[in-house]
Amino acid sequence: MRIATYNVEWFNNLFDDAGNLLDDPEWSGRHDVTRGDQIAALGIVFTALDADAVMVIEAPDHNGRRATVPALENFAQVMGLRARKAVVGFENNTQQEIALLYDPDVLTCRHDPRGEATGRKGSPDAPRFDGVFRIDLDIDATEDLVEFSKPPFEIEARMTGGYRFRMIGAHLKSKAPHGARNRDEIMRMAISNRRKQQAQAVWLRRRVEEHLSAGDPLIVLGDLNDGPGLDEYEHLFGRSSVEIVMGEGKDGALSLFDPHARRALTRRIGAMNTTARFYISQEKRYLQALLDYIMVSPDLAARGPAWRIWHPFDDPGCWRVPELRNALITASDHFPVTMDIDL
Repeated sequence: MRIATYNVEWFNNLFDDAGNLLDDPEWSGRHDVTRGDQIAALGIVFTALDADAVMVIEAPDHNGRRATVPALENFAQVMGLRARKAVVGFENNTQQEIALLYDPDVLTCRHDPRGEATGRKGSPDAPRFDGVFRIDLDIDATEDLVEFSKPPFEIEARMTGGYRFRMIGAHLKSKAPHGARNRDEIMRMAISNRRKQQAQAVWLRRRVEEHLSAGDPLIVLGDLNDGPGLDEYEHLFGRSSVEIVMGEGKDGALSLFDPHARRALTRRIGAMNTTARFYISQEKRYLQALLDYIMVSPDLAARGPAWRIWHPFDDPGCWRVPELRNALITASDHFPVTMDIDL
């Protein structure tokens, strides 16, 4: 089985309100890329992945006018993908949903959120991800109320042979300091937003521990947007969101494993895997970062899965196929990550 995570930049812009593809020469939202070119590139990438399940980060919007599932299923039908059935989690207000495309001949998947529904009062006990989490962020003896702008997507997956496992799709992201008027305000807002992201990671980690303690086979995948060297404020916090979610320092039975995260966390200087590439206009160069992960529970790690980052320059298989290499660059500022595992 091949499981993938893929953050598709501006995927929402490629569809009309009915979920039909806008295959035309208008701009897509990606710099100097038309909607038609991005759609064609995504078709090449998804076809090459040939995954049984793809966690789509920044999936098409789901609101009163648009719906994520028909948009993704239309895309899969046009591209002739095996992963042609879609399911979405809690909707959000960011035009960046978390959704799953999967092959219904191999899997049955359903949104299966855990935890209590809290309302505005919140709960300190890992409530449902569309609720409110109470936690003291700054150790001032006062509980803060934390919400997810993009609630993690909890899935119960069942293979046709009967094997069951859990998936949690996540997109943790520290908000940019919009509205800041000077460097001091930028710093204060950036630190505050990063602290909130860490609280979200703690919330997610508590759900992870519930599943691991229950012996559930678990896969946590998506864009955590945090890790060693990502910004200048990391020294103010003891751990990154990646370390929190993985359970660094915990007993092995309660930890998750991802080889790329493990390499990054144990090697502060030297070679590092990357899954995203952004152009920094002020510096006129590209910045690469490790943001996308597929983390697995110990029982799944023991099955010897094989991870792959579909990086157009770092992966020889992608580099040797010019059509795929160019499509990966055109399709998104992130590159897919896959895991092949015998289930």
